[in-house]
Amino acid sequence: MEDTANRIVAHYERHALSWDADRRAAGWIDQPCIERFLSFLPQGATVLDLGCGGGSPVALHMVARGFHVTGMDSSPTLISLCRTRMPGQEWIVGDMRALALGRKFQGILAWDSFFHLRHQDQRRMFRVFAVHAAPAAILMFNAGFDHGEIIGSYRGDPLFHASLDASEYQSLLTDAGFELIEHPINDPAKGGRIFWLARRL
Repeated sequence: MEDTANRIVAHYERHALSWDADRRAAGWIDQPCIERFLSFLPQGATVLDLGCGGGSPVALHMVARGFHVTGMDSSPTLISLCRTRMPGQEWIVGDMRALALGRKFQGILAWDSFFHLRHQDQRRMFRVFAVHAAPAAILMFNAGFDHGEIIGSYRGDPLFHASLDASEYQSLLTDAGFELIEHPINDPAKGGRIFWLARRL
């Protein structure tokens, strides 16, 4: 598990173009989740998109809706796609675990990215979320059903996922100064995913 967890950055750079193509070709089945997040943001809000990939479809949709996106991804190839597709936005190659931008955002999204972090790294991320969250900022991330680690696969290459249990996520949010808005579990009306939606106090 440990070795696979440490290879996430290299995994996404190695498969960057394939992953981007597959994401765009698969149909945007998780759009209701993203729409739920955006529904809490004011018009023209600033959004920090952690693990933004190539920006399609999520960031493209946010920009089309008038939001101002700062995207971060560990893959230089995926960030180069974002810069080509949305040159008017801000794109950063980096690791979310070391994020220290010195400014705050009205929305923070860690979608299909946060769950690739090891348990201890996930716990540390709540401090990162807090220091980048403006008052009343909206945070959304997705994770698993309970505490554990799973090795999936993408194009035959092992892919690490991890989750804490619901009670720990709730405690981490509270300790970081967020109040829970909702925690859907595989609700088809909300995109069929397990995610956490919270507001900075």
